[in-house]
Amino acid sequence: MIFCLTTTIEKPEKDISIKHAVILLHGYGGDGKDISMLTLNWKRFLPDTIFLCPNGHEECAINPIGYQWFDLTRDDPKYILEQSQKAETKLKQFIEEIKIEYSLKNSQICLSGFSQGCMMSINLGLISSEDYNCIVGFSGKIINQEDLVKRKTSSTKMLLVHGDKDEVVSPTFLLEAKDFLIRNDIEIKTKMIKNCEHHIPVEASSIALNYIKNNFKV
Repeated sequence: MIFCLTTTIEKPEKDISIKHAVILLHGYGGDGKDISMLTLNWKRFLPDTIFLCPNGHEECAINPIGYQWFDLTRDDPKYILEQSQKAETKLKQFIEEIKIEYSLKNSQICLSGFSQGCMMSINLGLISSEDYNCIVGFSGKIINQEDLVKRKTSSTKMLLVHGDKDEVVSPTFLLEAKDFLIRNDIEIKTKMIKNCEHHIPVEASSIALNYIKNNFKV
């Protein structure tokens, strides 16, 4: 099957049936190949999992060799919300294609992402008709709390990880997201990584892997 988004795919070893999927969404200006580097370690410990790392549906406005989920060249919350909702529509189509292709249910899928990809994962995990297995987000935030609380239809549990030295997406957004999620009865774990800027260090990757492993066992 050809998916609606160009995708880097890491499948289980031959003869191992697919029981779970991790969908990894890259950050602003990145691509699926970039974020797929996380799978080099994760796939050894998640042998029955397929990893799908799509490119954003738009070329990045400031980095034409990369992609974006929504445009950030205009500092206008209404515009950003509209653009992110367009990305949601495309990603929902992509996820449905994955579920059909690999005979998976939401409960077998982890949504994960970095920065802008984290923001999309949070939204997708809370506006679905049924919970996903879990969400793992790195260095992100909630795009628009007012909008999300109105559209929330599910309560997918999540882990959010952030660097305390992040100057691209402020670490205060982790605390704001945690407060929002607790107030809306969503099971949330957080980890602030010391002396970490806007990237995914080994410590964050390991914490995320353990979280996914534990949830896939359920």
